[in-house]
Amino acid sequence: MNAAHLHLMLNHLPVLGTAFGLALLVWAQWTRSDEIKRVGLGVMALVTLLAVPAFLTGEPAEDLVGSLPGISHADMESHEEAAETAFIAQIVLGVGAVGGLMAFRGARTMANWFVGLMLLGALVVSVLMARTANLGGEVRHPEIRSDFKVAVPAP
Repeated sequence: MNAAHLHLMLNHLPVLGTAFGLALLVWAQWTRSDEIKRVGLGVMALVTLLAVPAFLTGEPAEDLVGSLPGISHADMESHEEAAETAFIAQIVLGVGAVGGLMAFRGARTMANWFVGLMLLGALVVSVLMARTANLGGEVRHPEIRSDFKVAVPAP
């Protein structure tokens, strides 16, 4: 297993994990379940921890595949910049989740303003993660780009 393989395996965790945590928080708000709110925040904290190795394997993966034919340095830079933004946002979300779990540890109910803030943050992070994943896919899969054209062989 090399750095690129490890990065490809790990990078799905923050993308899907954040979306799952967001879904849990939405469900918790809809059902008014403080238990599910706490689980959702726990998922956000765990996903933040899982985002660290996904982020840290990006640079070694870039070093490994950067010289392969068909790999665009500009595409890798776009993915890397998006990943940095998404990672910082994920860290903020994770710290907020841990802070909320600690702040409302003894409380019977969790403040709606806080859960709403975490919902908004999870939505933003989910969008940033999805964008990062898409840009990462474009590094090796030009067929997912909006400007992709199929070459038609000459008759």
